[in-house]
Amino acid sequence: MYLHLGQDVVVPSRNIVGIFDIENTSISKITKEFLGGQEKKHHVINVSSELPKTFVVCQEQGNTVVYISQISCATLRKRSSYIEEIRSLL
Repeated sequence: MYLHLGQDVVVPSRNIVGIFDIENTSISKITKEFLGGQEKKHHVINVSSELPKTFVVCQEQGNTVVYISQISCATLRKRSSYIEEIRSLL
């Protein structure tokens, strides 16, 4: 199954490591270092032209990729829960 992150971007749900609220987590020095390091490696993909609300960490082909999204953390978590519910029915 896939999770829609905004614009025309979807990622396989099995690749998602975590979904994080930018406002609450970007205060941490460790988070800033992590995001800065991923940006230097060109592993950050901004999927929005609007104010970012969430970042999603994924593992893709052995690399960590961070997606910046305008969709709220709560909405993405609900979408991912919905995917898990569908999976359990199959």
